[in-house]
Amino acid sequence: MGAVARQLALSAKETTTKASRLLVISRRAGSMTPEIEAKLRSAFADHLVIDFDPDSDFEKLITPQARIVVAGGDGTVEFMLRKLADTKHPVGVLSLGTFNNFARALGLPDKLDQAIVVAKTGHARAITLGRVNGRVFVEACAIGLFGETIALGDSAKDMEFGALVGKLKDVMAAKRFHYELSGDIRGNGTAMSLVFSNTSSIGTQMRVSDSTPTDPYLEFSVHAGRSRTDIVGRAIISALHRQESDEGIDQVFKFQRLEVKTRPRVRVYADNLLVGRTPATITSELSAVKVLMPK
Repeated sequence: MGAVARQLALSAKETTTKASRLLVISRRAGSMTPEIEAKLRSAFADHLVIDFDPDSDFEKLITPQARIVVAGGDGTVEFMLRKLADTKHPVGVLSLGTFNNFARALGLPDKLDQAIVVAKTGHARAITLGRVNGRVFVEACAIGLFGETIALGDSAKDMEFGALVGKLKDVMAAKRFHYELSGDIRGNGTAMSLVFSNTSSIGTQMRVSDSTPTDPYLEFSVHAGRSRTDIVGRAIISALHRQESDEGIDQVFKFQRLEVKTRPRVRVYADNLLVGRTPATITSELSAVKVLMPK
C-alpha cells in the first residue's frame, strides 16, 4: 500500500472513531459567557465538544456508554436527560441556567469549579425519572392550571412573546375539574391542578414538594394552589427570585404508579411540554441513565 493510500485509510479510521467523552455546551444558558465557555473547553480538553442542538444526532458520535457532560440551564439539561433516559451513559451536570431545579434537587454544587470536579470524578448513580403516558419528565407532570402556568413562565423567561400570548390565554381559561385516582393512591375530588413531582421545585423555582430524583417514587400534591390567583401569584414570586411560602402546597403523597381520569378532559404537561390531555398514567422509574454525583 502506497503512502497516499495509507494516509487515506488512516483518515477514514479516525473519522469513524467514536468518542468516549462528550461535552455539550448551551450558549443560551443564563450564566454562560465566553470566559466560562473557554474555561469549560480547557477543563474538558479530552472531550469531544459540541454545541447543544435539539435536532443533533450526537449519539452517532459517541460510544454506547460514553461519559456525557452537559453545560446549560434546566431546558438543556432536562432535554438531554429525557433523550438519554433509556441509555447507559453517565451524565455530568454543569448547571448554568436561571433556576437549576434538577441540580438543586440532587444537591449538586452550584459553584462551577466544584461542579467541574464532580463531572470529572463523581460517582455515577441511577436516578428516578417520571413518565406520563410514555413521555419522560424530569421535574414534574402537571395537570391543569399549574401546567399552564409553568409553560407561561418558560415563555416569559425566554421572552417568546408570540407563545406568551397563547399561554396566557390558556392560564385565564383554566377551570376547576373533577378527578379520580387509581393505582397506588385511590381517591377523587375537585382541583385547579394536580402535580406529580420528581424535584422539590419546578418551572420558575416554584416549590411543590420535598422530592428528589434519588428517591424511588414521585410525590403527588392535591392542589399545589387552590385558585388561579394563588398559582399565578406563586409563579410571579418565584420568577422574581423572592422567597415563597409553603402555604399553597397541600399534603403530598408518595407513589410509583397512578392512573388519573378527569371531567372534563384537561391538558397534561411533562415538565413544560404539552403532551396531550387526560386520562393519564404516571409512573416512577429507575432510569438507565446515571448522573455523576459527589463521592
